[in-house]
Amino acid sequence: MFRPGIPRTGTDSGGGQPRPVEDVRAPTAAERVRTLVESSVSAVLDIPAARPDEPVPPGHGTPEARAVTDDGDVVLLVPASSPAAQLASRASGDEVTSVMEITDVAPVAVPHRVRGRAWIAGWLTPVAARERRALARLIRERNPEGPADGTAWQLLRLEVGEAYVDDLWGAEAVEPDDFVAAVPDPLAPHEAELLQHLAASHDDQMRTLCGLLGEPGPACAAAGARAVPLSVDRYGMRVRFCGIEGEAAGACFDARFEFPDPVEDVAQLRRAMRLLFEAAAEQ
Repeated sequence: MFRPGIPRTGTDSGGGQPRPVEDVRAPTAAERVRTLVESSVSAVLDIPAARPDEPVPPGHGTPEARAVTDDGDVVLLVPASSPAAQLASRASGDEVTSVMEITDVAPVAVPHRVRGRAWIAGWLTPVAARERRALARLIRERNPEGPADGTAWQLLRLEVGEAYVDDLWGAEAVEPDDFVAAVPDPLAPHEAELLQHLAASHDDQMRTLCGLLGEPGPACAAAGARAVPLSVDRYGMRVRFCGIEGEAAGACFDARFEFPDPVEDVAQLRRAMRLLFEAAAEQ
């Protein structure tokens, strides 16, 4: 049984992300933060003590790559000339407070494309010489394409003091112990490619999902209606419906389609999606 969770409609016409109101299975706040930290989406470091009077050169506030250790520390690869690297190196054991902000943008064109943000606050230190080889290997495993050539890089460790997420699921604080214990979503490395493929090659099938929404179904299937795959995780897929007959101009709403069981890899996801589309075709 596929159970759609339909949040209030039209919330994006006035400037706000649709949020779920139905009780559906969802990743925890800690899992969502951990997934964003271990993803490749954009992140920026803010170090209050290093804010200069002049603008920082482009990219110096942006880690080139990041990974999470078994202890829950975030390893960052930053330019050696960046304020973060220089301040951490000069601190001589003192705490360098920093906040990393991660912005999650949908990989498909859709109104209100920013899906959420996460903030990880903690303390920066240079990676000790004895750990550099192991942590550099960890960075390479998480970022196989490697950093840009022609730049000197430095590894920093961000010890997590607290975290916070504000996304499609809601806003919630995350304790460090919960962040350490959380597991990133197994579909995250493939999500962008999966959503882009669904949007580009399966538009007709996506719109058939209107049939699973009950009363709004026929209006969703009207000419000009759009069904955009907004996100997918191990528990289900969120679709944003726009251009729906009877809704205010420019209004959209989200529907959450749960999988019968959590999926652990792309093969299981394909089976779940096939069942979802088959259920929609029977309506």
